[in-house]
Amino acid sequence: MMALQTARPHLIDRLPKPRGRLAADAPLGAQTWFRTGGPAEVLFRPADTEDLASFLKALPADLPVTVLGVGSNLLVRDGGIKGVVIRLMRGFTGITVEGSEVVAGAGALDLNVALTARDHALAGLEFLSGIPGTIGGAFPTNAGAYGGELSDVLISAEAVDRAGTVRTVTAAELGLGYRKSNAPADWIFTSARLRAAPGDQISIARRIAEIDSARTESQPRSRTGGSTFANPPGLKAWELIERAGCRGLRIGEAQVSEKHCNFLINLGAATAADIESLGEEVRRRVLEQSGVLLHWEIRRIGEAAAA
Repeated sequence: MMALQTARPHLIDRLPKPRGRLAADAPLGAQTWFRTGGPAEVLFRPADTEDLASFLKALPADLPVTVLGVGSNLLVRDGGIKGVVIRLMRGFTGITVEGSEVVAGAGALDLNVALTARDHALAGLEFLSGIPGTIGGAFPTNAGAYGGELSDVLISAEAVDRAGTVRTVTAAELGLGYRKSNAPADWIFTSARLRAAPGDQISIARRIAEIDSARTESQPRSRTGGSTFANPPGLKAWELIERAGCRGLRIGEAQVSEKHCNFLINLGAATAADIESLGEEVRRRVLEQSGVLLHWEIRRIGEAAAA
């Protein structure tokens, strides 16, 4: 007589019990701007920084941890993400003003930080309105747009490391440069203190409106992950892609945008594999045509779908 097999326990059963929310096999595709991709083995939404720190401290050291922001510059592969995916939501979206400084939680949208500064007649953060993401998502690549970047305005940041230690670091200690940071990859940023300056509220509002208009005119607003490739030194990625004849190029339901060819778009039913394959084909054609190797600005994480 065949022995009954014991069901293998799910990863979620091995995890510490936080105050926040844990979910097994949580769909992630709809939480990214590309609207495609596989699930998280476990998704954790911590209640606050203390909850995040205690969870990480108790988490087995061998389990991989991935942080997901608003999903604007992210491609989750079709096989999903193993281990624990952490998303900072309620409890990390607060924005406060202290004199001429703005303190924002990592889950706060960059646009909302810019608008809060505007409402308090604080200048210098308008460029954030042109970055489609969260403050926490700006750290790994020192995100920037429209003449500004995080390193220009960052005073200090709070982060939690993989061991659950809460750290406060200065901008200089993070070593921020063009689309890069020297911060350890396992740090999870929970808040940022940003430098602004008193300004004319009408002028600040006008600049934010100009940025919004420029984005509307030049960038697709469809299912896209934002700027796909970093600009090589002294060059524009979109111009290299244009010269290589890639505008409008398609693989499956993924397409190089006709409006701005440094954007890849999901026409509706693209898989993550379609989008990544299209990006790699663009890189191949640009290298062949110009001798320049483009580097991905969009994060590609997770595993390919099983064959």
